[in-house]
Amino acid sequence: MPLHIYNSLSRQKEQFTPLHPGTVTIYVCGPTVYDHAHLGHAKSYVSFDVIVKWIRHLGYTVKYIQNITDVGHLTDDADEGEDKIAKRARLEKTDPMEIAQYYTRSYYEDMDRLGVDRPNIAPTATGHIPEQIALIQKLIATNHAYEVNGNVYFSVSSFPEYGRLSGRTDQEAQQSGGRVESRSEKRHPADFALWKKAEPGHLMKWDSPWSTGYPGWHAECSAMAMKYLGETIDIHGGGMENKFPHHECEIAQSEAATGKPYVRYWMHNNMVTVNGTKMGKSLKNSVNLKDLFQTIPPVVIRFFILQSHYRSPLDFSETAIRASQTGLEKLQETLNVLNSADPGTGDLETEAFEQRFIDAMNDDFNTPVAISVLFDLARAVNAAMNGKKGLSEGALKACRKFFESFGHHVLGIMQTGDTVKENRAGTSGKTLEVVIGILLQLRDKARLEKNFELSDQIRDRLADAGVTLKDARDGTEWSISK
Repeated sequence: MPLHIYNSLSRQKEQFTPLHPGTVTIYVCGPTVYDHAHLGHAKSYVSFDVIVKWIRHLGYTVKYIQNITDVGHLTDDADEGEDKIAKRARLEKTDPMEIAQYYTRSYYEDMDRLGVDRPNIAPTATGHIPEQIALIQKLIATNHAYEVNGNVYFSVSSFPEYGRLSGRTDQEAQQSGGRVESRSEKRHPADFALWKKAEPGHLMKWDSPWSTGYPGWHAECSAMAMKYLGETIDIHGGGMENKFPHHECEIAQSEAATGKPYVRYWMHNNMVTVNGTKMGKSLKNSVNLKDLFQTIPPVVIRFFILQSHYRSPLDFSETAIRASQTGLEKLQETLNVLNSADPGTGDLETEAFEQRFIDAMNDDFNTPVAISVLFDLARAVNAAMNGKKGLSEGALKACRKFFESFGHHVLGIMQTGDTVKENRAGTSGKTLEVVIGILLQLRDKARLEKNFELSDQIRDRLADAGVTLKDARDGTEWSISK
């Protein structure tokens, strides 16, 4: 079957046809970089990593954009509150750009360890202020936006289709717009900010025709998506929590500016729960990836994520993650046996398995079913290898190719060839975590005893070995130079 994608806009699966034959444009909302990445980030970006990998596997050229939000995302996700990055900078008594740079590096370190490919372009909001200003000017010129006291708002009433993605009625949008104290200068409670005038002392600000200030959260994605992918893009992805208001606002401002459809296929991944409870920093159950990597190999986390469909919720528990680790180890053992086996005379056809895998992935990227096909082939391989005939050279090659193509290149969960050697996701990685942890404890002890010579020596020797330390308020963090 051809590739079908569940389109959040139409609320049904649709056969995928790119706007331009042979080329697929994809934009996925990236992180707001004010803290370390958590399991929710992993769920989203591992899912879209496999989506991109599969589309490329089908032979398309993919232009994949994933932004970095480093300004404008306020603490209440609407038009009030403090900029999340500026707030973190204030708490840590440093500059907002240092916060953004530090946590951007941290994010990519975690994604690299999860086997997530870098996007073709990773634009930042602060790097595209002129494009956002130009978009806002166009909206004002076409009467879709208005300026009041240095602030610019999008007029929701000027775009009758506002709400079609999230399914919110006009009344619900009003209520959402008024869930915080609405600015009296707004014409309508649901109108959203395109540009905000900076308050005194606000560090992240730029000159504009309306005031010295900063762009609203929603403006960045429209400006950057259309700059790099055109006025109409094939696929736009993100978490379900972004449907409203973020993606709803993107549609309104983009289509109001161009008069063209903004996105052809909207894709949204579901949330992560922890022992059945929604994960969130406010609930104090957010699972930090760096903490998780201390005890769980990153490839196991990737496998755990892909065992659920991207549109299904993912419930994290120690029991579930350990079960995933056991299952993945069994798959890997089968491939290891295949790689070291001597040819026999037995046969094993892989065509039916391949078709089942392809059909699963073409059915809205159904990774749980695709993984079940890997297990089915592994059982067939084990049965054949335990038999008297073993597997012929041709059968061994076909089975190896299956696992390498689908298990490694598409799903990114199996180690083949050179990847079987030392990998931080394996035993050597766990050992490294433990050894560095011991050295950090010794360094902390030396600092408490005011033995700064020894403390600095540990830091410098680790740096020579490629391990960078950063002393933070809640402890010392480390990373390995690439």
